[in-house]
Amino acid sequence: MIVLALETALLTLAMGGWAALRASPQALALLLVWGVSGVALAWLRPIGRQDLVRTDHDALVMVALLVLPYSIPFVSAAGRTLPAARFAESFADPLAWGGVAVAAFGLWLRVASMRQLGARFSPLVALQREHALETGGLYARVRHPGYLGSLLASLGAALAFGSWVALPLWVLMVIAQGLRVQREERMLAAHFGEGWKHYAARTGALLPRW
Repeated sequence: MIVLALETALLTLAMGGWAALRASPQALALLLVWGVSGVALAWLRPIGRQDLVRTDHDALVMVALLVLPYSIPFVSAAGRTLPAARFAESFADPLAWGGVAVAAFGLWLRVASMRQLGARFSPLVALQREHALETGGLYARVRHPGYLGSLLASLGAALAFGSWVALPLWVLMVIAQGLRVQREERMLAAHFGEGWKHYAARTGALLPRW
């Protein structure tokens, strides 16, 4: 609820007030999506007790992946009033609703991935005691479906107000997420050896390898 309140406050500020927020169906739909995902996390409680045995810190990447998901919808909402930043009117509205749908799918993927990992999920690049390599379910074709979900959720938020102004921030998020994937995969490769090598050979990092 605290996170949802923060997101609501940022959107209200970006859009110039509560009345403007209430008048935007895309903004209200995004808030609904964020609220539902927060309730799902609170109900499922996918993150169990952490028993870390190894971590790999990258403060700059962690800060970027914390700040950018909040900055992207804020900048996107603020850019909706700039004529030069808006997409052509003929497809701005369908694109905005498409962004809401992409954000909803991305958050579903993120929450489902966290639930599947359970206690192995960590905000840090880390290994748990008796860590098992997850290769089934959502992880059968993609090694990092949770990260893919985060990127999709942010891309949807960047498009949800019919402007392109937040897309450069989303590109920065892709870069930051890619750096985190590289660090995490180096740790997993060193820990799981041949098991990781065979798994990585048949899957994609963020997109399925058909």
